[in-house]
Amino acid sequence: MLTSGGGGTFYWVRNEEETSSSSKLEGIVVVFAWGSLEESRLKNFVDLYSSIGWNSLVVLSDFLNPFFPERATSLAFSILNELLEELRTKPCPLVLAAFSGGSQACMYKLLQIIEGTCEAHLNLDDSRLIMTCISGQMFDSGPVNVTGDLGARFALQSSILNLPGSSKLVSLFAKGVTSGLDALFLTKFGSHRSEYWQTLYSSVGLGAPFLILCSENDDLAPYPVIYSFAQRVQGLGGHVRFINWKDSPHLGHYEYNPIQYRTAVTKFLDHSISIFNQKLQKLFERNGMEGMHDKICELICDLQNAAVDSNQSLRRVAVGPTDHFFLPSSLEYQNNKESGSLQDEQKERRSGSGVHVASPPSLSPHSVLGQVLFDVCVPKNIEGWDIKFDGKTFGSGRKRLSLNGLKRMRRSRL
Repeated sequence: MLTSGGGGTFYWVRNEEETSSSSKLEGIVVVFAWGSLEESRLKNFVDLYSSIGWNSLVVLSDFLNPFFPERATSLAFSILNELLEELRTKPCPLVLAAFSGGSQACMYKLLQIIEGTCEAHLNLDDSRLIMTCISGQMFDSGPVNVTGDLGARFALQSSILNLPGSSKLVSLFAKGVTSGLDALFLTKFGSHRSEYWQTLYSSVGLGAPFLILCSENDDLAPYPVIYSFAQRVQGLGGHVRFINWKDSPHLGHYEYNPIQYRTAVTKFLDHSISIFNQKLQKLFERNGMEGMHDKICELICDLQNAAVDSNQSLRRVAVGPTDHFFLPSSLEYQNNKESGSLQDEQKERRSGSGVHVASPPSLSPHSVLGQVLFDVCVPKNIEGWDIKFDGKTFGSGRKRLSLNGLKRMRRSRL
């Protein structure tokens, strides 16, 4: 079923065996197609993904999208909403596959939206979900920049030369129209071309590998441009698998080299599954560390509040003549700490075992973190009752008494 997205249409191609009990969905391939990709070739690619166990969301971008980026943005936003309905229920690997100019007709705008560098945006949770699921990027006969003389060549090949009865005059007229669009693009939207390449380079930060398939005999996707892109991505830290052939035409690599093409795509999709699992594992570990950090912060606040309450209680000592109190000195605390550590060490030596069994994280008063929290939360100046937390000072307004004077007071009362 075709769905309109403002700058094109899209539809799902579900794996036929997805509903069977013996099979499971491996992931989703988002196919970004453009005017030069014929329907028969598009079906071959989709059938290839289905045979490996992947669903396909096919995006058919309008021809004018590269010249009018707002159309590409509208289509990309509709695609993201469609994907979120699937991924919210069951997250799975997501591979972006751009054919020919499909990367400039829609795909780069999708990347801008999830990275928050576009006028359209998603909420933070949805962006994180999409970024976590993206586990691979494939480029067949691309990426290319179609907003130039190359755009005229695309138009002549896909929309004019395939029409019956086309004449040289009609071809020249079409070339003049596309050249006019190029001029309009350069004068009013000159920055979009650099944004396009910059977005593709910045997508390295998603942690997804790249598979680039091209040919040295491709007149619509120049080999030097694609090779330079692959080198730049690799220099930025991206994982790139670059495969080129000698004689296959534009978007004809699968047709001319079916075995090599299928093998490369199958290995890449399997690799994308492992990348997705690794990203999930890192996400769980990061959330666990954040949860532990929150618990430590709560513990620090509780200890600070306890210290403040203790300080206020000590200030009330002199109110009642029958109240008595005792504060252990820092020397006694240090002796108790050292004796406890020595006893533990002796027990370990007597046990004769060198194996340390892992235990759940806990906060001990003798640990490094425990001593740090003790230093932070215990009053440093007991004599003056001066404690500072969050810029507030709690102090007694009474005159300081020496220890000898306090003893003489107690003896006289006895």
